[in-house]
Amino acid sequence: MAGLELKAIQKSYGAVEVIKGVNLEISHGEFVVFVGPSGCGKSTLLRMIAGLEDISAGELWIAGKKCNHVEPRDRGIAMVFQSYALYPHMTVYENFGFGLKLAKTPKDVRDRKIRDAARILQMEHLLDRKPSQLSGGQRQRVAIGRAIVRQPEVFLFDEPLSNLDAALRVDMRMELANLHRDLGSTMIYVTHDQVEAMTLADKIVVLNGGVVQQVGSPIELYQRPENLFVAGFIGSPKMNFTEVTIDSINGGQVTVSGADIQPTELSADTTGLGEGDTVTLGTRPHDLLADASGNISGHVSLVERLGNETNVSLKLRSGATWLVVLDGDRELRHGQELQLGIEDQKAMIFDAAGQARHMA
Repeated sequence: MAGLELKAIQKSYGAVEVIKGVNLEISHGEFVVFVGPSGCGKSTLLRMIAGLEDISAGELWIAGKKCNHVEPRDRGIAMVFQSYALYPHMTVYENFGFGLKLAKTPKDVRDRKIRDAARILQMEHLLDRKPSQLSGGQRQRVAIGRAIVRQPEVFLFDEPLSNLDAALRVDMRMELANLHRDLGSTMIYVTHDQVEAMTLADKIVVLNGGVVQQVGSPIELYQRPENLFVAGFIGSPKMNFTEVTIDSINGGQVTVSGADIQPTELSADTTGLGEGDTVTLGTRPHDLLADASGNISGHVSLVERLGNETNVSLKLRSGATWLVVLDGDRELRHGQELQLGIEDQKAMIFDAAGQARHMA
């Protein structure tokens, strides 16, 4: 059973602390995605698990074994990098089996593992081709196949789809999801693309500045983000924010207003909040409705008509721009005033410290 546990993991380069005390448990068979903006430390954390970066402090446990000083080849892991790093003079078959050949794996065992990996990846008909004769998606599958033949306990993926075009990324996401289902292995995947995180993960780890901001299922992070950073990072298009003032509090109901919003009653945890406090209102673009009696108004600055939905950039009174996603094809024009309402109390309140105030 290849579970992992990270206990107060830290990484420093001299005086610069990059990973700041990460605690994380990953169960056997989970697909876990590290997500965050560039420079947040997600790839560094992955490389520490792989043994390609030293651990400055803390403990790394893989399958019940402390691995701080265990050589990468002895950790039971296989890593797929952003670059395919294939040998151009070798066939797919030879690329698949090169690591096994170096390890002096018997030829018959090597052949069986290569053909098993090719079958899983549906590449049996490509084994005699060289990388120059393959598409980008096929090359990435060769890189994954090279990891599969090692039969690792844990797969590590470092932004493996970033070199592919949009259509291929969608196809490869589906292939990776199927691969995880078929193999049942523990997989840890790094990306800056939160759509990949939402569609692939059993569990998402959101990082910023070397600190874990939140850990949870994709839907949990989408519906109940713990803070402003997670709320703004998870979800596409990203959440709209505006500062508002608390006008009144009545139990779990709070009435807020601001430069861009008329008095609006919302549900929130009001513990420690008071009238006159400044808080942040967050609304997802899909939760805004075109409503003549709505409490938010602005002027249309851009319309993107996609057929099944219409994306609208709305310039509010304060000068802020919100994105609104409306169902269906809407006839809207530049400069038109648009009134909005918030669907079914789906707005979120964040206090002065940036923490979400969800109802229990």
